[in-house]
Amino acid sequence: MRKIIHIDMDAFFAAIEQRNNPDLRGKPIAVGGDSDRGVVSTASYEARKFGVRSAMSSVVAKRLCPDLIFVHSDFAEYKEVSNQIKSVLSEYTDLIEPFSIDEAFLDVTSNLKGIKSATLIAKEIRKQIFETTRLTASAGVSYNMFLAKLASDMNKPDGLTVILPDEAEKILEKLPVEKFYGIGKSTAERMHKFGIHTGLDLKRLSTFTLKRLFGKAGEFYYNICRGIDEREVSPYYERKSVGTERTFAKNLTTRFERITELYHISKELDERLKESNFTGKTLTLKIKFHDFEQISRSKTFDDYIIDFHSILTNAKEILSSIKTERTSIRLMGLTISNTNTKPLNRQLTIDF
Repeated sequence: MRKIIHIDMDAFFAAIEQRNNPDLRGKPIAVGGDSDRGVVSTASYEARKFGVRSAMSSVVAKRLCPDLIFVHSDFAEYKEVSNQIKSVLSEYTDLIEPFSIDEAFLDVTSNLKGIKSATLIAKEIRKQIFETTRLTASAGVSYNMFLAKLASDMNKPDGLTVILPDEAEKILEKLPVEKFYGIGKSTAERMHKFGIHTGLDLKRLSTFTLKRLFGKAGEFYYNICRGIDEREVSPYYERKSVGTERTFAKNLTTRFERITELYHISKELDERLKESNFTGKTLTLKIKFHDFEQISRSKTFDDYIIDFHSILTNAKEILSSIKTERTSIRLMGLTISNTNTKPLNRQLTIDF
């Protein structure tokens, strides 16, 4: 049976800021912009007690927590710490799958130190991460990726949870569906309408019924409520797209303003393409209007989009095809997809 560990850093960005600035320790902080258009990237646990969460608007966050302290993000610092954590994990196994900048799965069934206990490995990793970075991490240990991820969320912050094979189904039967990784808020609400509130409710339904209600995802739901997840920890992944977007401090109302911002977004996208060594044939323009209505328009080309000039030129053409003259724009974004499947000159890298 496989031994899988999920490592999840606790309030990663906010914890780094509190580590670096003693005056912020023990206080409710949010990493992100504090303007009316700002969004919370990460909130400290002191802020989370008030209901402040990532992806929440700064206005709502300040309403929930009037004493909230906003700190601007420092992604260069976060990436450097992330690389330190990756170095720690690499001492135990080569099978590391980055899940995000602050999370990763490890397959330690056969590990570099010959330690038989995955729980002991998780304890050592957490201790070594703290000694290296002065930051805490939560860990989940189980026999597959789904359960390891679920376990790491059960005892945060600075916790370690193990889900054994003979306990998995009982835990899942009692678990509310909104706590299942892979079931979002809207899907959970839809499940509630069908009388599905717990893992046991899911378990009572056949694959046929779940597919009829939820499409292809139905089979996934059928398996996870039984603790079944056959995915392998994969050290490499294929990037499907590269994109960037901007929420503006002031709505864009003129063509000049839109083209100017499109220029900057195209420039940033070009830099990200170079950093990730990525190309694609499809360019997508995303627009969110002042009333929060959102649209996206895509255009696919015969050749790969490889430079700033082609990004900007084609983005302007897509923008011109959309009727925006009488509507102010709150957000714009550009994404390149439909990737080149052949290796490029530079080797693809993975940011943990």
